[in-house]
Amino acid sequence: MNKVILMGRLTRDPEVRYTQTNNTLVASFSLAVNRRFVAQGQERQADFINIVAWSKLGEFCSKYFKKGQQVAVIGRLQTRTWDDEQGNKRYITEVVAEEAYFADSKRDGTDNGSFDTTFGNMPGATTGSDFEISSNDDLPF
Repeated sequence: MNKVILMGRLTRDPEVRYTQTNNTLVASFSLAVNRRFVAQGQERQADFINIVAWSKLGEFCSKYFKKGQQVAVIGRLQTRTWDDEQGNKRYITEVVAEEAYFADSKRDGTDNGSFDTTFGNMPGATTGSDFEISSNDDLPF
């Protein structure tokens, strides 16, 4: 199984390019992912992970993700090689994104009824909702 789940901050705005063969959109960006533990007397360290997102997901990332934003990415780890202009063999390891989400907390304090990415909970039922909140008197047990 090859599955990677990351949450971190974008180190730069996503860069967009298109493949030469079939003109498919590819967005590339890097995430600064904090390490879990901090050595005593030292600052927290981060790993800088390269991410690529293809087609519609790449379009979404390039349109809505900005430098400094906290995002979550789910994907798979991939290693590839190529020869540079001088004939040297080059290697890169990157995450190919399959899903991407906003992970910043809301800043304006408004609730537009969307998914709360901070805690992963849906907001409570609102007026006009398909769900009704009933009292315990209506329950059959």
